[in-house]
Amino acid sequence: MVQSFSARYFNEKFEREGIDAEYSLYPLERIEDAVRLLDSLDGMNVTMPYKQDIIPLLEGLDDTAEKVGAVNVICKHKGYNTDCLGFIRSIREILQAEDRRALVLGTGGASKAVQYGLQQLGLDITIVSRTPKEGMIGNTGKTDITSLIGYADLTEDVMHSHQVIVNTTPLGMYPDINSSAPIPYQWLEAKHLLFDCVYNPEQTVFLAEGKKRGARTMNGMGMLYGQAEEAWKIWNH
Repeated sequence: MVQSFSARYFNEKFEREGIDAEYSLYPLERIEDAVRLLDSLDGMNVTMPYKQDIIPLLEGLDDTAEKVGAVNVICKHKGYNTDCLGFIRSIREILQAEDRRALVLGTGGASKAVQYGLQQLGLDITIVSRTPKEGMIGNTGKTDITSLIGYADLTEDVMHSHQVIVNTTPLGMYPDINSSAPIPYQWLEAKHLLFDCVYNPEQTVFLAEGKKRGARTMNGMGMLYGQAEEAWKIWNH
């Protein structure tokens, strides 16, 4: 249920700061198995594909998790979302004033956090899904989501009119490092910003294709550190 980054990050933090705690991995076969963990652990992270499925098992959500519609942090049976703040802090470093419209690839829990983060930054959003269907839009309260389209709808005009492209899918993640989101890379330009929520490998095919065409690129490592720092604040207080 948690990836190795979190275990490494927090256990190194605990050792470095003399904190009497341990962060362990709990891979689950099904979300229902999380009930015993909720009763036995004070704090935990949730990773894909359970960021939305965990919600019915919780006793409540904070305001951000409620608006996002996904949870990546739990403390005492309550769900939080720190992915969105980690994303905002990370992408803000390379965001430019002319970046006004974004394509968000994927519709899962990470996508919902990214959508919320982009809204807070004032961008208009188009969601791209393999199987776009009614009901995929509307989980994030007041939104500036302009449309929901399929990958086949990514025309040259659509690509040119959206300056920011965020991959929230696991495509390209280790060990399947040769896979990538099926977008028309030939229409990428220097004006584009490509953000990949994947952090392993550091440069995915998605980012490499953008870099080859002069686009600004960033992987998900900064987002990961940011959400982890916010998670610690929740558990510690």
